[in-house]
Amino acid sequence: MRENRSGGSAPTVLRMVLGKRLRHLRERAGISFEDAARAIEVTPLTVRRIEKAEVGLRIPYVRELLRTYDVPVREIDDFVTLAREANRPGWWYKYRDVLPEWFKAYVSLESEASVIRLYEPHYVPGLLQTREYATALMRVGFPNESKEEIARRVDLRLRRQDLLAKPDGPAVWAILDETVLRRPVGGPEVMRAQLDRMVEVLRMPKVSVQIMPYSVGAHPGAFGPFHHFRFGFSELPDVVYTENLTGSVYYDRPDDVVTYLEVLDRMSVQAEPVARTRDVLGELLEEL
Repeated sequence: MRENRSGGSAPTVLRMVLGKRLRHLRERAGISFEDAARAIEVTPLTVRRIEKAEVGLRIPYVRELLRTYDVPVREIDDFVTLAREANRPGWWYKYRDVLPEWFKAYVSLESEASVIRLYEPHYVPGLLQTREYATALMRVGFPNESKEEIARRVDLRLRRQDLLAKPDGPAVWAILDETVLRRPVGGPEVMRAQLDRMVEVLRMPKVSVQIMPYSVGAHPGAFGPFHHFRFGFSELPDVVYTENLTGSVYYDRPDDVVTYLEVLDRMSVQAEPVARTRDVLGELLEEL
């Protein structure tokens, strides 16, 4: 489990992957943290932080570590190319003024995931929100910010939605509590447009939405929202994300992740089938 608050540098997914590859190469070569540290004239703690993606990949350090691990020259050049890419700021860098440090890792995970499964008990997920719906939420969540700051937060949220249209974008499977669709965010017109947007999104082949009806009563996910990410990198484990008012927690230990996946599986059986979602949305639209 990693708790991410307002300090530190949030790693990109590629930096996480390369850190794990460096650890594998070091262990395969039978080299200790201490010996690796001596090779690049740093402390063993710095080597640990490089492998855990807690610091950037300094290219001279990477080259020397790979030489120390007896990696062939051509493979070193390929690795360094990836390291340079991993060190580049993500597309979200230009929104750094309105993007909390603890949420940067989330945006990176979301951008590189092959599968995203999530449960939301309160609001429509950010990937599915309209501009007006997102704006209404931001005004409540950030009451002291200017219109310009709110607009930039909304722009960032809508920019994240670009991945839904990418051919190599993730499969998204969301379970929403019925409360999400009945809570009148922004008023009737905003909600009508939001429900219309969800009907439109359901036409996308890689997006599935299920509704957890009131009639189910208590269910295993009722404690709060969470998101599960799976990746196409063998080095990167599944990650589960949860958040609170001041930070977030990322779980990647297998036991923790399996617990959340089992909850999602049980909830998917209890919720309305995916094939029913469009009908449910149509019924709600008629009520507005």
